[in-house]
Amino acid sequence: MIEAEVHQQLYAFLKHQGEMQWPHHLTIARLVARALRLNRDAVLEISAVAEHQGRYRLSYLAALLLAPQSAILVASKAVQSQLLLSDIPCFLDWTQTAKPIYQSTEWPGEQTPGLLLLTPDEWFQDVWSSDPRYPQDWPIIFDQANNIESWARSALKVSINAQDWNQLMWAYPKLTDRIRDIRATLTQKIFQHPNNPYNAVLVDEEKKLLLFSLQTELSFHSPEQSPTHWQQFWAGLKAKDNHSWIEIDRESGQFQIFTAPTHLLKKLSKLFSHRATVMMGSSFGLDTEAMKFRQALCLDDATYVQFAADRNAEAIQIHLPDRIPMPNTKEFQGVLLEKLQGLMLQQSLEEGEATGPLVVIVDDTPLKSQVATQLASVLGSRVIVESTSLPDNGILITGWSFWLENHSQLPNPQALLIATLPIPSPENPKVAARIEQYKRQRLDWFRLYLLPSAVQTLQKAIAPIRNQGTLVAIYDNRLLHR
Repeated sequence: MIEAEVHQQLYAFLKHQGEMQWPHHLTIARLVARALRLNRDAVLEISAVAEHQGRYRLSYLAALLLAPQSAILVASKAVQSQLLLSDIPCFLDWTQTAKPIYQSTEWPGEQTPGLLLLTPDEWFQDVWSSDPRYPQDWPIIFDQANNIESWARSALKVSINAQDWNQLMWAYPKLTDRIRDIRATLTQKIFQHPNNPYNAVLVDEEKKLLLFSLQTELSFHSPEQSPTHWQQFWAGLKAKDNHSWIEIDRESGQFQIFTAPTHLLKKLSKLFSHRATVMMGSSFGLDTEAMKFRQALCLDDATYVQFAADRNAEAIQIHLPDRIPMPNTKEFQGVLLEKLQGLMLQQSLEEGEATGPLVVIVDDTPLKSQVATQLASVLGSRVIVESTSLPDNGILITGWSFWLENHSQLPNPQALLIATLPIPSPENPKVAARIEQYKRQRLDWFRLYLLPSAVQTLQKAIAPIRNQGTLVAIYDNRLLHR
């Protein structure tokens, strides 16, 4: 059986490398090989640390490269680069396997067997096109599959920018003045909104009516003249399950209108009913055995295995100070600054014992500025806001996005200090738009959207520093009292 061959070859390769790297390599390799041989689905859940370090990838690569079947691997550009530059060449040199490997731009066609690497955007755009180019029956494996719904949402998101307005006027030259008038009215209403940290506003009913009135006026003349992009946009704006928002650039006076689906897992399920599907990733949900995720994708009967975090290798020190006001109270800021200053001053006295910067994650924009100003007044130039030029004894004040995108360029911190949990703010119009869709369908928007998002962000933020001796302190008392 192919499982035995994959096990034997991978074991010999790992032994030759001199280290196992990860204790679950052989198990995952056999599970993926079995899914390919039996044409069965599998959902394999790993820890956030394993996903961050990418240690598991050699496991499924061994099965994909040694199995006789052709297959599609859906992975981000960054993951593909790692595989093509490191993991695949090393394994192929050892096994002398001759299976062809193609990226999307190099694929010669369905008649050529092999392993096809696609990015999420490439696969989703193809599978939803009227004339798909890539095989619809090849087994498929998704790396970082916990992002599959956000990938699909990104692929289906439709936006309207300044160039799209120009194209609409070119399509209806006789109605140029009317299109320009409606755009000017919409612009006025958008810029009447007060500025906010998110540079975004909701597409409320008033703005929707204005956009639909434009569509109605154009349809009286010749609806088929409308550019395809505008037709997709109006369809998305009308869809009951879509949420819509506007992003504003006040300096240039420009804006973009977006519409995107809110719930996509059930729609995605139709894409996997006729092929073996393997999902690999972390944090598939808060329920046992990723049951909601599997049921939504019609993968109820899929083989499910969870490879939990290694308590010895992935443990963290966590500090949860009590008697701190809730984040939505006016007392929170003063107490937070007092606690942070006390910890910073203590760290300054113990500099000889500990090395590495301190990272303070504050996502609220006004609070971030106030924390940076207050700490800089006491600790001076050591305090730096969202920069990768950080001295070893520096204090980095950052939001979640900057930390998640740039932690690999920063020295390992001796402490990660988290002001509040990364629960998406309903004050953000993009978040509010999604919450409104959950409310319309009478769904629990906190447990289905905000809480899972917070857990996933927290896992990704802490994954790079596990087993590094880094202290994680969380000053959000909702962890203890709610």
